[in-house]
Amino acid sequence: MSETTETTVSRTVVQVDGEPASYLTAGRQDAPPLLMLHGTYWSRVWLPVLGHLADAGLRPLAVDLPGLGRSGGQLTLESATVPALADWVTRFVSALNLSGPIALAGHDIGGAIAQHLLAYNRLDVSRFALVNSVLYDSWPAPHVARFRDSATGEGVLAARRQAIARVLSGIATESLIADYADPWTDERVRRSWTALAGAADNRYTLDLVAPLQRSIVPKLLIWGEDDLHETVAYAERFAAEMPHTTLLRIPNADHIPTENAPGQIGRALADFFTT
Repeated sequence: MSETTETTVSRTVVQVDGEPASYLTAGRQDAPPLLMLHGTYWSRVWLPVLGHLADAGLRPLAVDLPGLGRSGGQLTLESATVPALADWVTRFVSALNLSGPIALAGHDIGGAIAQHLLAYNRLDVSRFALVNSVLYDSWPAPHVARFRDSATGEGVLAARRQAIARVLSGIATESLIADYADPWTDERVRRSWTALAGAADNRYTLDLVAPLQRSIVPKLLIWGEDDLHETVAYAERFAAEMPHTTLLRIPNADHIPTENAPGQIGRALADFFTT
């Protein structure tokens, strides 16, 4: 059962490129910002830990990428690449008028976007965390890659439900699966997701290895040990090769460990980002 806090989490929007960018947030408006990026899921992956982060004095901002989750717009093969999405994130940050150093966290492909932002100094990143992120050549995973040539999004909803049920196997209920899968009931989101799958190319993360090895920003990896695709072996390699990196392993957790151990992960992120 997920741990909860009494802190209120709200969903709001800001206009980016003429479309609503939806994000979850909590805490004081004047608290230090923590930008949180999702990947092939949506901002829902961060929900279990947002209260912990706000209680620690942070202002978490878990945004839905364009065309995904609750955000407007629709991705294309060109706008769904890691560099293009990193560009969009910088415009989201500008739309919120965030200034000064920003703490940054990424999950899944959102972790690849976060690595791009850090490696090329696209944002002034103070501290950096990844949770079961794409690393090196770990992507696209087979269950995503099979949609790379799809133009219609047919079968995406069923496949997403199946993937959600698998990665949340120990705690999956029908209501939780339905909650996670809800955005894909929208055809526009399904088409955006197939564009994300079609644009998947591991050169975007392999090209980041050298600049990340020069980064002195403190880094934290949090990893569900049972992930079949973004395996903990990738995290161990990253922790060994990248300076100032700590790895926290989460046993009995798969690709979305925030659902399995929200208290432990929330506290670990809070401690790391407030140090």
